[in-house]
Amino acid sequence: MRELSSYSCVLLLVVLALSAGSCYGFGTFGFDIHHRYSDPVKQILAVDELPAKGSPEFYSAMVHRDKIIKGRRLATANDQTPVTFLDGNETYRLDDLGFLHYANVSIGTPAVSFLVALDTGSDLFWLPCDCSKCVRGLKTSDNQMIEFNIYSLNSSNTSSKVPCSSALCEQQKQCSSPQSNCPYEVLYLSNGTSSTGVLVEDVLHLTTDEDKTKAVEAKITFGCGQTQTGSFLNGAAPNGLFGLGMDNVSVPSILANENLASNSFSMCFGVDGVGRITFGDRGSSGQGETPFNLRQSHPTYNVSITQVNVGGNTADLDFNAIFDSGTSFTYLNDPAYTLISENFNNFATEKRHTSNSSGLPFEYCYDLSANQTSFNYPIVNLTMKGGDYFFVNDPIIVISLQGGDVYCLGIVKSDNVNIIGQNFMTGYRIVFDRERMVLGWKASDCYDIEASNTLPVNPPTAVPPAIAVNPEATSGNANNTNISGASPSITSPSRHLKTLFYALTFALIPFFALI
Repeated sequence: MRELSSYSCVLLLVVLALSAGSCYGFGTFGFDIHHRYSDPVKQILAVDELPAKGSPEFYSAMVHRDKIIKGRRLATANDQTPVTFLDGNETYRLDDLGFLHYANVSIGTPAVSFLVALDTGSDLFWLPCDCSKCVRGLKTSDNQMIEFNIYSLNSSNTSSKVPCSSALCEQQKQCSSPQSNCPYEVLYLSNGTSSTGVLVEDVLHLTTDEDKTKAVEAKITFGCGQTQTGSFLNGAAPNGLFGLGMDNVSVPSILANENLASNSFSMCFGVDGVGRITFGDRGSSGQGETPFNLRQSHPTYNVSITQVNVGGNTADLDFNAIFDSGTSFTYLNDPAYTLISENFNNFATEKRHTSNSSGLPFEYCYDLSANQTSFNYPIVNLTMKGGDYFFVNDPIIVISLQGGDVYCLGIVKSDNVNIIGQNFMTGYRIVFDRERMVLGWKASDCYDIEASNTLPVNPPTAVPPAIAVNPEATSGNANNTNISGASPSITSPSRHLKTLFYALTFALIPFFALI
């Protein structure tokens, strides 16, 4: 995801709190990330009357959300062990909230927890804070109330406002004096969408990622979001945004500058929606790598692609793309979009879906017959600058229509920048190494990171249509080497479940109204 002005942002989500303890130490830090339709989350969130996921309206909403949120300025020591959030390194991909990954973070003293969206396309971490205009909670379909945690400077013993004299204050021209509180403003492409407030400093509670026995209290700078407008009052990042970009104000940059972690982090995107994030992770042997392109005035995780392979047909094509965890799907402009899409279409065996009334945001979709349990589709692979291969494990999306199911190539035609979204990163541990300025990737199931990094990820299974959500939202103030393989049966992958952890904090915005 990307913003227009000084800081950045991502998409939606919900809340709830986990208690957090504190002690001292340092190392590498991580936490789990989860998708709304992962098996663990579905077990916890057994909600009656769930609408069927996978509808054209659902995917159109995700694409619309991507287009609204993107558009910003596109923009340690060897003995340290990786660290993650104190509440755990698990992350959750929430399909209903944009196919993005979220994690639970603990801030302040005493610690307060927030479920925040994770965005490598944004820099500033911000939370709803002492807000005059923000989302304060959710109302379930049966009129039960779920309140969000709202950060408050007065409620934390370790909080302080950041003065305009700080090197992290980018709005110094708006300051009356060096001692004034540093303001921030995030503007988005969506008309009237913004987050404004002041920069604050407080403790982010972390723990070592390996044995979870050493806690670290990291002093970080983030945005106290006092006023949210536009899309932020209609479901976009209602409980905060965790920026992971390259700017000095991003949390990975702060952790590195404070010598709490190496200047590198990883995100793992599991096929079942459960992932991991680890700060200080510099990757592992045997991973694929490609250098970042840093020609822009505002550096991003931009890489070069030199070849594309669709269904075994390889073509030379040199273009740049940003790896952005804050974008749901993959967005390509021409000639990359046409080359990949038309080759995919040439190798697809099912009849192309031609109905103009479906409202699908994807151009290349194919009809599945009734009771069809398996189908083949062309594999999409990329060759990165330097020669390493990036095999796309999850290039398709299965969607349920009134007349039957279809599967679509999960690429949307872009009118500007090329973005590799979360759907293309599925099945990989992606390493954003800002010390060596390289992107790394290795196949992983995201459970036992070290063990799974040595195992290949099988060609993806096509997941049957899941549950789609059309929420009523109201605002309130107060390496796999298969080159031309095909997917097997339409089955949902089974994974190791960690039900207890998931049970602690989930409420889903698609089933609720914002209050």
